[in-house]
Amino acid sequence: MRVGIRSGIFLRQTKDQSCGGKTRYLKPTPPSQRYTGATAHPTIIMSSEAPAAEESRVSATESAKSFISGGFGGVAAVLVGHPFDLTKTRLQTAAPGAYKGAIDVVKKTVAQDGLTGLYRGMVPPLLGVTPIFAVSFWAYDASKQLIYALTPNRSSQSLSTVELATAGFLSAVPTTLITAPVERAKVLLQVQGQGGAERKYKGVTDVLKHLYKEGGVRSIFRGTGATLARDGPGSAAYFAAYEVTKRVLTPAGSSPSELNLGAIILAGGTAGVAMWALAIPPDVLKSRIQSAPTGTYSGLLDCARKTIARDGVQALWKGFGPAMARAFPANAATFLGVEASRKLLDKLF
Repeated sequence: MRVGIRSGIFLRQTKDQSCGGKTRYLKPTPPSQRYTGATAHPTIIMSSEAPAAEESRVSATESAKSFISGGFGGVAAVLVGHPFDLTKTRLQTAAPGAYKGAIDVVKKTVAQDGLTGLYRGMVPPLLGVTPIFAVSFWAYDASKQLIYALTPNRSSQSLSTVELATAGFLSAVPTTLITAPVERAKVLLQVQGQGGAERKYKGVTDVLKHLYKEGGVRSIFRGTGATLARDGPGSAAYFAAYEVTKRVLTPAGSSPSELNLGAIILAGGTAGVAMWALAIPPDVLKSRIQSAPTGTYSGLLDCARKTIARDGVQALWKGFGPAMARAFPANAATFLGVEASRKLLDKLF
């Protein structure tokens, strides 16, 4: 019997004496025994000669599960976190003195638009969040597999914190291609109508039509560089913090998949706080670039220079309070959605 490492499949090769010593392959290990949540490692399998077709099928199934469960997590994040996000964005983009703080934003928003005003601009992230989070979690798992493939002689199957952070950073690259246009539309919808100003856009479709007419595809994707500057380091901290926290909370001899609801909430919330502790400055710049008239900023560095010159360095931390208030509950909800849906998918498939 030989042991080898292959991604996504668990097969056993053994000699069957009753069949004249011919090699036969036993059934793949059921998914419920194979998956351990977001901290799963490539499975140690028997035989490097396992049928390629079976390996490919199981690998594709596991990738699909990561994709789908990520989407469920994203929806949960938006439903819980959008009012906090709207408050943050308005603080970041408003003229100096427009608001006294986060509570003042909420008061003025509710006074002008009612409670539903706190959910203005939610449609773009709700529509976009499924592919955004789906791609993010899929890319994160794919990046971990890449790291394993590049380190075949590793002494431990447990990824280090640096390796987890690297996988997290890489996950942000494909995700940004979806996130940037979605957040461009979201920001414009969130900031319009402040101070009684006339609303320019009726909804998501109207925003995209206006942007395309004004500057084509380039206008729709404005702020892509700033989005990656936020989400690259942010995702590195996000996934690494989640994995490490789960490991710390896992009793000796147990698996992270056996952690209770409270532990998942704590790990998910910690991941959100870790991400936003790094992400606020680039997020401020992203929001300003995406909401400003064409030609206001030539890029990320120009926006940073002009923001600091006009409002001081402290302006780069505008919206910190709402972002951190949102970070724990929204991301606890995200990982609850991811873990719960993944376990359900493992039972079904």
